Amino acid sequence: MKNNPQRLLKNADLIYSKIEVDAAITHLATQITQDLHDKTPLLLTIMNGGLYFAGQLLPQLSFPLETDYLQASRYNGETMGQDVKWGKAPTEKLKGRVVLLLDDILDEGHTLVAIRDRCLALGALEVKIAVLTAKDLGHAKPIEADYVGLTLPNRYVFGCGMDVYGWWRNLPEIRALK
Repeated sequence: MKNNPQRLLKNADLIYSKIEVDAAITHLATQITQDLHDKTPLLLTIMNGGLYFAGQLLPQLSFPLETDYLQASRYNGETMGQDVKWGKAPTEKLKGRVVLLLDDILDEGHTLVAIRDRCLALGALEVKIAVLTAKDLGHAKPIEADYVGLTLPNRYVFGCGMDVYGWWRNLPEIRALK
């Protein structure tokens, strides 16, 4: 099934519809605007997963901000996490800034811890985290997001930036493997 994206989609359960995802992003935009409208933050999108979320969120933020991206992953096209691998690390332009990290999912939290710590080491004044989704693992995580759009069951999910074997990041809904 790994090489058959249509079969993956057909055999997956719908977790959140496009309407539910869009409403969650709009709600997050309202919260973020309320908290950061006067901070001129640097929004760092975590690629590739955060691309969908950032693309939907940015037009709804009506305050001055700057954007950049970074790339760090533990999955690299697989369904099990490994060590964090940096494709593009954050740069010095974080120094003295409020940084908002944008990502698709807070799963176990190890990648976000590494990214937050790197941002702080580079001089970020404050690091906030916004995730479209957070997985309910039934236990504490090493990091919590400041903004969470939707809570997910402890299943392998895809869509809205999250992939399954590299497929379906572009799906406007969230599904889970059976």
